[in-house]
Amino acid sequence: MKRRITSGHSARVVWTHAGILLRVTRNELRTRYAGSLLGAGWLFVYPLVLLAIYAAVYQVIFRVEVPRLTPGQYVLYVFAGLAPFLMMAEALSQSVSSVVSNKFILTSVVFPLDLVVPKAVLLSQGSMIVGVVLIVLTNVVTGHATWTVVLVPVLWALFLVAITGFAWILSLIHVVFRDLQNLLGLVLMVALIASPIAYTPDMVPARLRPLLDLNPFAHFAMAYQQLLVLGELPSLAHAVVIVALAGGLFGLGGWFFGRAKRVFVDYV
Repeated sequence: MKRRITSGHSARVVWTHAGILLRVTRNELRTRYAGSLLGAGWLFVYPLVLLAIYAAVYQVIFRVEVPRLTPGQYVLYVFAGLAPFLMMAEALSQSVSSVVSNKFILTSVVFPLDLVVPKAVLLSQGSMIVGVVLIVLTNVVTGHATWTVVLVPVLWALFLVAITGFAWILSLIHVVFRDLQNLLGLVLMVALIASPIAYTPDMVPARLRPLLDLNPFAHFAMAYQQLLVLGELPSLAHAVVIVALAGGLFGLGGWFFGRAKRVFVDYV
């Protein structure tokens, strides 16, 4: 028999059950790579392979030259945009089916349904952690360390908030529209090309630059690259957009999930 699904903003549920969320996430991380030959080493393999491919294509084949950046710094610049994209892609891909794949949660009186999406997002932080650590260590070793790196945790938190809010919405839509997961893969593929990861905004033709403003991830990617590699602070307007995106998506997603979950769970 299913327990009663109560309504209310999902952010309140996360705050109330934060301890349970962290414990469950930690336990799943411990078992995720159990029995694997490389174990947690896979967290390093995928980002590094993808980075090597990007570096080869844009540095060796296309011979991209970015003002103010040495070839080595350019590789880090790409990595600073690639790491958050990989994290976002994994978080959304895992979150979108989290409600459907965790049907047993509906009968749980300990772990609220609202937590399955934040749990999926937290479990997707491995590649991001690896990316940031590698960039910071490389900057320190090469003498390009910058103080702006201390603001990365703030940007990271805002990015997680935005992803969680958006994922809450997608996870319920997926309950009634199962093709959403496949569609999401196509959208992420387009987003990878349309985001300023391997190129700077200045390299985009003037008539196409307004399209960057319509890409939510582009704002976060550029901010990561500024803080981690360029040693610059995002402009005030840029910072306002990022905060607005995070607050808006989290507020809307939490409200939608909290209100609509009672209706959507009947289709699980």
